[in-house]
Amino acid sequence: MTVALKEVRLALGDRVVLDDVDIAVPTGQVTAVVGPNGAGKSTLLRACAGLLAPERGQIAFAGRPLETLARAELARAVAYLPQERAVHWPLSARAVVALGRLPHDDADPEVIAQALGAMDIERLADRPVSQLSGGERARVLVARALAQEAPLLVADEPTAGLDPAHALALFTLFQRLATEGRTIVVALHDLSLAARFAHHVVLLADQRIAAHGPPADVLTPRNLEPAFGVTMLCTNVNGLPIVAPVSTLP
Repeated sequence: MTVALKEVRLALGDRVVLDDVDIAVPTGQVTAVVGPNGAGKSTLLRACAGLLAPERGQIAFAGRPLETLARAELARAVAYLPQERAVHWPLSARAVVALGRLPHDDADPEVIAQALGAMDIERLADRPVSQLSGGERARVLVARALAQEAPLLVADEPTAGLDPAHALALFTLFQRLATEGRTIVVALHDLSLAARFAHHVVLLADQRIAAHGPPADVLTPRNLEPAFGVTMLCTNVNGLPIVAPVSTLP
């Protein structure tokens, strides 16, 4: 599903967070949204998920303006994983994952089992989420989003709390879902993950899109250093891209 933002201004209360946002999120690709703290990554993701109406401009899903979509239709089209990992009820992991099926009015056991397996949490299925570690709970919530089977998956810092093995497994899964036609939008602080797994990168800075395009074009010292205020190392080690801060700028 294509998401297009045209001359969009996004505000939280009376504070403008992003202005003049003009971009189309590519269908069937992994798009990584990066930028410093407070740059508006979460706000942009909420807009891409249809959860935040613009103060100005238009957001369209598959060519249809956001305001013309019924909430039930939007719920079937978009799976959204927020930064917060809280679950306020003592539900089992399986029951939490099953919540992803609510927009479809069915609790398809095969889909739920596939989502549990994709996140390597079958053994946790019957345990209350309140008894899980932060990383295990994060994987349950990702599985819930996967069970929704939406053509657009929007995830805000999905690797937060995950160990390296599960973070790599998650982004490998995101790439596979993209090849199957799903559109994946993620906010990331790990620039090396973005360089390795994303097809498309959006860099935010100073309330605007500072750069967007293929990772090799966006994740460069010329773009990253003024955005983050640090000197950056952008290199390859054994064929893997490494993007890391070196020191603060004077």
